[in-house]
Amino acid sequence: MNRHLAKSLVLILIVGMSLEKTLDWAAGADEATSKSVKWAPTGDPKPLSENVKKGLAWLVQTQHPTGGWGQGEESANMGAPAGNIKDVPNVADTCAATLALVRAGSTPSRGEHAEYIRRGVEFVCGQIEESDSSDLFITKMRGTRLQSKLGTYIDTFLATLLLSEVKDQMPTAAGNARVEDALIKVMNKIEKNQRPDGTWSNEGWAPALQQAIATKGLNRAAQAGADVDEGVRGKAEDRAMDQFDEKKRDVSDAGSAGVKLYAVAANLGAMQDSDNTNSVLEKELRERADHAEDPKEREEAKNRLAGFEQARDELKAAKSSTIERLNDQRFIAGFGSNGGEEFLSYMNIGESLVVDGGEAWRKWDESMTASLNRIQNPDGSWTGHHCVTGRSFCTSTALLVLTVDRAPVPLAAKMGRRS
Repeated sequence: MNRHLAKSLVLILIVGMSLEKTLDWAAGADEATSKSVKWAPTGDPKPLSENVKKGLAWLVQTQHPTGGWGQGEESANMGAPAGNIKDVPNVADTCAATLALVRAGSTPSRGEHAEYIRRGVEFVCGQIEESDSSDLFITKMRGTRLQSKLGTYIDTFLATLLLSEVKDQMPTAAGNARVEDALIKVMNKIEKNQRPDGTWSNEGWAPALQQAIATKGLNRAAQAGADVDEGVRGKAEDRAMDQFDEKKRDVSDAGSAGVKLYAVAANLGAMQDSDNTNSVLEKELRERADHAEDPKEREEAKNRLAGFEQARDELKAAKSSTIERLNDQRFIAGFGSNGGEEFLSYMNIGESLVVDGGEAWRKWDESMTASLNRIQNPDGSWTGHHCVTGRSFCTSTALLVLTVDRAPVPLAAKMGRRS
């Protein structure tokens, strides 16, 4: 199916204002955002709760002088990580923590958490700059809990998410150039190392979650105007579609450690972000399908649009199937106790449900908010009790769940078929 034949499309979006000014997004971009690609939430985000504010305060207090975050305190039964690197800053934990601060409404240039975000981004860029240009690693750090549980290259894919969201947001031209160069280097690594089946090396306890972040990262980069190979993006989307059996209304358990929550949430998150990107591309493709002078170009555009519709139908079926599971507490419990994998899965589900809104989203948000507020530690952090237990990642992903109504969706998509 010729759904992804074009290469290196640059997505140009008309965009809104910062997350703290979402009611004004339709009026146009301000001077800090007009030259760059941005997103907007799907609705009017809730004010930050006291629980969220306590979590954010814990994060900024635990940032290292280098700008990075370490794994943080681990559950006692996990023991020390390899090489006793618990308190050494690493890329993946830093990306998650910085993204949580971004969700609260700041950028590297402005807002309450601007300095912490900027330092986090600079730490990540520094690690990328020191990495080899050929393999998929972007850091010399090995043996972290996130690498062993989510996947060997989770640092790489989380960096793609972060760099895409702060692209053109740094306070100086040099800072913006540094972020762009780092994003280009990471994207080149991702494109060079993708397997023919749309995956990347899948070592880890539950690498399906890494695959979801990889697909989300590709799509966020494309939505941010980065030069993304459409063939690579398309293969990742095809992989997500292949994992969902529409007749059985079920998702393959491959790479999910046998935990259905991980499989379902990872696949849904990947399919949703792919659809968000497709929504942006549709206007141009429809124009080409109707008016291109070259018949081959018209046919290619029509084929790609048909592929987008097929992917959208599968997304709707996958989302419906997921919603049917949300009353099953055994499904929601995941492995059986709270861990970073659960919180990351809740984020993936929430980022999909919030796009359509409605009763399913409202019930999910209320349930997750009540649950996460109840298990928050007195100091504002969250702790996992199996596998990914470090407070840095668990706190960051819990915050990303609680602020999922601020998750970015391309404004072009929001103004199009979702309006």
